[in-house]
Amino acid sequence: MPRSVVRLVLVAFLLALTGAALVGAWLVATQRVSIPERWNPFAPLNVQAPPGPLTSWKLWRATRDPQACRAALNTSHLTYAPVADQATPEGCALHDALRVERLDEARVNSRFLATCPLALGLAMYDRHYLQPAARAVYGEDVRQILHVGSYACRNVARAAQGSLSQHAFANAIDIEGFVLTDGTRITVARDWASDTRAGAFVKLAHDGACSVFNAVLGPDYDALHRAHFHLDMGAYRLCS
Repeated sequence: MPRSVVRLVLVAFLLALTGAALVGAWLVATQRVSIPERWNPFAPLNVQAPPGPLTSWKLWRATRDPQACRAALNTSHLTYAPVADQATPEGCALHDALRVERLDEARVNSRFLATCPLALGLAMYDRHYLQPAARAVYGEDVRQILHVGSYACRNVARAAQGSLSQHAFANAIDIEGFVLTDGTRITVARDWASDTRAGAFVKLAHDGACSVFNAVLGPDYDALHRAHFHLDMGAYRLCS
């Protein structure tokens, strides 16, 4: 068969597939067909729903639309209060920020500021990754998440010059440990390198965070993170 004919057949096939996809999307969007929420790309993110093949896409979409982010956050049991927008001369800013008081299933050692995307990521992390990891390793829930701050008007790595950190926008949080319902205390600094249940759990907690947050930095990244996990919803993806 001549190459020109092969190309025409391929183009026709691709056009047919594109058309079928567009028709399918129109049918779903206009509700002329009904499909389960986990398979519906137009259904909003529901934090309570089990993760499905489109969950990452729905989370990504929600974090880029303030109204969709708040709507998704309100499907969780996260407790928060809105915070007024503010900015500093150095360029740090709080925009559409929240003061998080507790997560869905775990308390926090102190309230903290967060962008809606960060709060939504934490709600997803707590419910679908952190708690299942604790139950798998210990048969216990995480009662409290120990953090050492979110908002801080500073540059990356606290450098005197350079780019502002995601902390400068309350779009990052540093987590140093966890407390289980039986009182067991697990810390990144002590347990990361240990060959124990605590070590296994803290590594699962790290890996689960990589499924939700855009950047996850831990002890293997550098000495500055030897005692905590840095989690953020910035523009760059990194899991280390």
